[in-house]
Amino acid sequence: MMALRKLVDRLIGLANILGSAALALVTAIILFDVIGRYFGAPLRGAQDLGQMGMVIIVFGGMAYCSRQGGHIAIDIFENSFPPRLNQAIDIAVAFLGAVLFAAIAWKVIQSAQLSLMLNLATNIIHLPKAWFQWALAAFSVLTSLTMLLRGIELILVGGIREERKEAML
Repeated sequence: MMALRKLVDRLIGLANILGSAALALVTAIILFDVIGRYFGAPLRGAQDLGQMGMVIIVFGGMAYCSRQGGHIAIDIFENSFPPRLNQAIDIAVAFLGAVLFAAIAWKVIQSAQLSLMLNLATNIIHLPKAWFQWALAAFSVLTSLTMLLRGIELILVGGIREERKEAML
């Protein structure tokens, strides 16, 4: 279990690096596009690169957010539930998240296959859409695996409530 956790953590680190690089690149693209527009020469393809970059930015950081338990949690009834029920809810949410991200990955893989078959590309500079769909699918699989491991760790160890309390301070 520890070897799998270590591998997943390294993959999460790689996804973070890719997401951070995409963020820097998209920021630079927007900067050059805005400056270019001021001088009457906008950057060709800035919209395509920005849209595809957002896929990498958002989904590249999703597994890290899952690893840290950083997804939105509504805790209106948390104080009125017994601790065991709260832990059961946390476990169920982790497994539900794993299933949802696996479903996202599955649908995006199907979409990527369709994009390859139809040779779909972005509108302006004709970047193949399938590349970004494969990346989104890979990031979704990683997020699903991260949430699955989180659910298993909650069953074996527990303690998510303490993490939330520390994060709130």
